[in-house]
Amino acid sequence: MNDRVFSLFNIAPTSPKWEDWKWQYAHRIRDVSELARVITLSPAEQSQIAQCLGSFRMAITPYFATLMDPDDPNDPLRRQAVPSIRETEVQPWEMSDPLNEEGDSPVENIVHRYPDRALFLVTRHCAMYCRYCIRKRHVGEEDYAISADARDQAIDYIARTPAIRDVLVSGGDPLTLPDKDLEEILARLRAIEHVEVIRIGTRVPSVLPMRITPELLSMLRKYHPLWINAQFNHPAELTERACQACTDIVDAGIPLGNQSVLLKGINDNAETMRELLLKLVKTRVRPYYLYQCDLCEGSNHFRTRVEVGTEIIKDLTGNISGYAIPRFVIDAPGGGGKVPVDPNYLISIDDELVEMVNYQGRRFTYPQSE
Repeated sequence: MNDRVFSLFNIAPTSPKWEDWKWQYAHRIRDVSELARVITLSPAEQSQIAQCLGSFRMAITPYFATLMDPDDPNDPLRRQAVPSIRETEVQPWEMSDPLNEEGDSPVENIVHRYPDRALFLVTRHCAMYCRYCIRKRHVGEEDYAISADARDQAIDYIARTPAIRDVLVSGGDPLTLPDKDLEEILARLRAIEHVEVIRIGTRVPSVLPMRITPELLSMLRKYHPLWINAQFNHPAELTERACQACTDIVDAGIPLGNQSVLLKGINDNAETMRELLLKLVKTRVRPYYLYQCDLCEGSNHFRTRVEVGTEIIKDLTGNISGYAIPRFVIDAPGGGGKVPVDPNYLISIDDELVEMVNYQGRRFTYPQSE
């Protein structure tokens, strides 16, 4: 644990303030001078980080900062949170809106790409600004929830579009909203007859687990069927405190999934991914997706070759339980949606036989039906 964080804020880890999510949020590390007091930075590194903050802000909760190695610039948690000068190197193929969310937005704050699902962006707030964020174009520019008028317009679109049966509430991070504001959104969505399922996408269990309060869970219980997808990228994020937050969510009857991003030097090997996935299922979190890193601006240093992801899935298959293995996907640039990228186990298929190879490389045949 990085004890420098407690010195910075003159607080003890046993203080009630430390467990107060609002205190954690208000005291996020947002400038270079504070950051230099909790991790070792040379003057050149401080200057480079300041340069990065001109294009994408930084925010790190005190809790998450305690998990970062203060002396290792390659620490996998630190790399997710601390700006790098490589973020300023924008490649020709990188985009401010790599998934063309603006193009699939019929009204502000709604992305309607798939026929029966809609993405509802309710806030620009995040507890921590991940350096590979696909929504750098507006998340982190300003900390604000969308206006009441914009919220009304978005909910009205959902209400008059009966094909939408599943709404993903995202942002930013919806769980940075006060309980009453989040409840207003959930209550209005639940009142729409054709909305069968509500999902919440959040990074909070990893970066601000104190947010998962009894009061929040008591409120969320009212709006079943409700699902939550978290994001854990490295096993070191699954601390005892984070696991408790996940346990509390599941105990409230809310199915909890996980969506990881494949990140170079952070989780791009089968051993790290295996440890992460097994810790997740032990905590009753279902691995859902493993994303190839998107083509957002300044993210090239995070991207692996696609074959790395398929090899990881291949190495895991047959060696850990199937329910512990996420689906590896590329969110197609330009708004094509999620495309599964699986290892190829099918050798040939015709009218009589299917020839296939298993996880050990052994060949088998399966007869077709007549």
